[in-house]
Amino acid sequence: MNETTKNSSTENHIYGIRPLIESIKAGKEIDRVLIQKGLKGELFPELFDLIRRFQIPFQNVPIEKLNRLTRKNHQGVVAFVSSITYQPITEIVPAIYELGEVPLILILDGVTDVRNFGAVARTAECAGVHAIVIPEQGAAQINADAMKTSAGALNNIPVSRVKNLNETIDFLKNSGLQMVAATEKADLFYNDINLTVPTAIIMGAEDTGVSPAYIKKSDVSVKIPILGKTDSLNVSVATAILVYEAVRQRRTVI
Repeated sequence: MNETTKNSSTENHIYGIRPLIESIKAGKEIDRVLIQKGLKGELFPELFDLIRRFQIPFQNVPIEKLNRLTRKNHQGVVAFVSSITYQPITEIVPAIYELGEVPLILILDGVTDVRNFGAVARTAECAGVHAIVIPEQGAAQINADAMKTSAGALNNIPVSRVKNLNETIDFLKNSGLQMVAATEKADLFYNDINLTVPTAIIMGAEDTGVSPAYIKKSDVSVKIPILGKTDSLNVSVATAILVYEAVRQRRTVI
């Protein structure tokens, strides 16, 4: 039995060095790779070269973590397969302008829960958001659960996974988009600003919010009024409020 057949892959995971090498070469979209700490071997340099060349996020972990994920012969490597194909934001934005449309982009900072991400994607697609931007590190894995929660929306809305959110924000600003950060620390309410212009909305995780560095880079910060005793809204609900305010304003203008 050769290495490819004795190792295995499932819908969302790939186990073993050779299967992963072949999957990357075949163009399969890899979300991230877990590599056993101190891993060596004849094939590992080839694999690691591919990981770096294709800029695939990876993490060095104890072998115990890999063993908890699978009882198969993983050879020190487990990869998570994305259910979608990511698209470059640098190509998405010019295409929106070429269609004569006003860009509405959603940036997710630190949203790691797959079901929250799926719900956000469902709302975004329904509201006509042009694309969702997520970072390579600290983002939800786009797996079967995310796809199911999105009710298929992730098949219809472009998702861009970027290495550096800071640089991506600069690119969007230079492309004429106003940056709107959602934070409870803002002075303005979400319906106090003009969302009819090209806009990117930054939403953060419920526990940490939008990173201070991104708030500082934003053109404006907005908040949603919280009148009860609960500290915050679910991120998918908060996203729905903001993006549909943009829909309301743009429909009024039309």
